[in-house]
Amino acid sequence: MKDKKILRFGVGAALLLILAGSVSAQWPFSLGADSEKPTLAPLLREVTPAVVNISVVTQQQVNTNPLFQDPFFRRFFDLPEDEQPRTVPRQSVGSGVIIDADEGYVLTNHHVIENADEIVVTLSDRRRLDAELIGSDDGTDIALLRIDADNLTALEIGDSESLEVGDFVVAIGNPFGLGQTVTSGIVSALGRTGLNIEGYEDFIQTDASINPGNSGGALINLDGELVGINTAILTPTGVNVGVGFAVPTSMAGEVMEQLLEYGEVQRGRLGIIIQDVTPELADALDLSVERGAVVTQVEAQSAAERAGIQAGDVIVEFNGDNVEGSADLRNKVGLLRVGTPVDIELIRDGRRQRVAATIGRATGVTATDGGATIDRLQGAEF
Repeated sequence: MKDKKILRFGVGAALLLILAGSVSAQWPFSLGADSEKPTLAPLLREVTPAVVNISVVTQQQVNTNPLFQDPFFRRFFDLPEDEQPRTVPRQSVGSGVIIDADEGYVLTNHHVIENADEIVVTLSDRRRLDAELIGSDDGTDIALLRIDADNLTALEIGDSESLEVGDFVVAIGNPFGLGQTVTSGIVSALGRTGLNIEGYEDFIQTDASINPGNSGGALINLDGELVGINTAILTPTGVNVGVGFAVPTSMAGEVMEQLLEYGEVQRGRLGIIIQDVTPELADALDLSVERGAVVTQVEAQSAAERAGIQAGDVIVEFNGDNVEGSADLRNKVGLLRVGTPVDIELIRDGRRQRVAATIGRATGVTATDGGATIDRLQGAEF
């Protein structure tokens, strides 16, 4: 994967939903005057006003001519020795989604508004509004803004957990700063992890096109519900090749609640180091399961130690949900609030047992380097 780049764009453009012989003409599709061409236009008229363009101004330091850094040239041109880099404004664009019309809350990506000095939201009716940053989370790449305006349209948050591979989805955003653009595709995969884009990953993969400026835009289902926040693509060229990723609303919603309450995510932790259960490891440990998270180390005085978890334990269930692997368990723990009681089922010495723990406070998020190149672009620049 050395020749590929992971670009922080978001999603937009690709697979046509017109499958003339097999697509139902029921809503959200409607037939044209010739009764032959299905269209998503009625659905899009309802939802597109909820997707906004976001313009961000940051201050960037610009060094003088590199030759002037050479002492000889500095003396020759009589330049001051203590000359500092110049600071110039840098403008970039992205997308966002209104999720509460009454309060004016807008979801977007953390990397879209990171280090912003000014955030301006442009609505579909061309109103330009200054936005207030409520909070932002680098670990999941989610940020929450607030705008003050009347007559807003919001998207209903859907259940991303109900998505299946093959479901049709529509991406709406602001690619290359062109303005609102709608594209379509299908869910190509679910639960994508190990991309090292975020600290916490559980991506919806889609073949809908993603390009600079789509970051923070909406991925919706055919009921017009928000199921994901578009965030990145995997590409060898810097433009969309049909492999895009969105943060599911199951994760974004948890983050949004904490941002509203605390202005940040009070990320939880157990205090364990884990790895995936592999066939080789399952055979070596004589395990009766093929999935789960093996505890390789327990930190002293951690929540896990207090709960009696030991190195060599295999965690197979967390709060009633199956544990698919280390990334899955990490997401489950990291999205819980500090102080939350949890029930854990594990295998020790071939026997299943349950332990109770209380989530502790995390100190930070570190994503391991899997060899992919990460390019955190905010969007089209002007």
